[in-house]
Amino acid sequence: MFQFIVSKSKSIIVNRVLINGAKNASTSPQKAEPEKKVPKFKKFKIYRYNPESTERGKKPYMQEYTVDVSNCGPMVLHALEKIKMEQDSSLTFRRSCREGICGSCGMNINGVNKLACLEKISTSTKTKIYPLPHMYVVKDLVVDFTRFLEQHKRIKPYLIRKDDKFDEGEEYYLQSIKDRDKLDGYVECILCACCSTSCPEYWWHGHAKAPNDFLGPSALLNAYRWIIDSRDQNTKSRLDELKNYYSVYRCHQINNCTSCCPKNLKPGLAISKLRLLLAGCSKKGKPEMEGVIKSDPTKGANHPC
Repeated sequence: MFQFIVSKSKSIIVNRVLINGAKNASTSPQKAEPEKKVPKFKKFKIYRYNPESTERGKKPYMQEYTVDVSNCGPMVLHALEKIKMEQDSSLTFRRSCREGICGSCGMNINGVNKLACLEKISTSTKTKIYPLPHMYVVKDLVVDFTRFLEQHKRIKPYLIRKDDKFDEGEEYYLQSIKDRDKLDGYVECILCACCSTSCPEYWWHGHAKAPNDFLGPSALLNAYRWIIDSRDQNTKSRLDELKNYYSVYRCHQINNCTSCCPKNLKPGLAISKLRLLLAGCSKKGKPEMEGVIKSDPTKGANHPC
């Protein structure tokens, strides 16, 4: 009897060990060896210019950096940030959103104006990075946008109304879905200046004294956007301000602007449509909806469409 009890207790213990072992084997994850990243080095030649430096006689030069792109994000902006953080803190460039929305990181990459945050690193060739062409350089890859933004301001990028008697913040202008659809392809401009600084006509005539200057693809695309807006009531005045030899007609439809736009817009097409409006070959047309509608901050506005 004693032997039976002992053998039975031994079998119970053995069974428990086997059960616990099975549980541990099924629930504990296997520890895999971490994958070793093979270093992949890439060279970047970057335009450098510091007006306050006396080392190189205040002249611009190209500086080469080597980056391990296997330990870096996929975009050119990631490489620039890695260089600034790990190799040269004096490297200067603009950036903000990192998602192609703000337009801050516009620069010339391998001969084409692009946003650094949207341009993938090419591992096949050496990458050369310059500031946007034909702009005054503040430092390294940062250019002066003063003239560019002044020209944008001249096209009056806002609604102009003749009946501005409304309660601000409590009403909004009516616009049909069809009229709103006409603005697609124009409202997406992020003012990165990639298009204007790729235009040969803007290089030569964009910096002339106003009003004898070519406004450039970006400003003219935005001018067309506000002219065709069904809510705007200043069409004639806007067109009259563009009626000179330089503002619109210096465009030769080279279309560098269209090929380099990071938002896939067509400034050349907008300029062509502006010319048709100026020549009287096309009309803006009457808005499908007019007037204003009250908005309830607690419920929102009920659009009649």
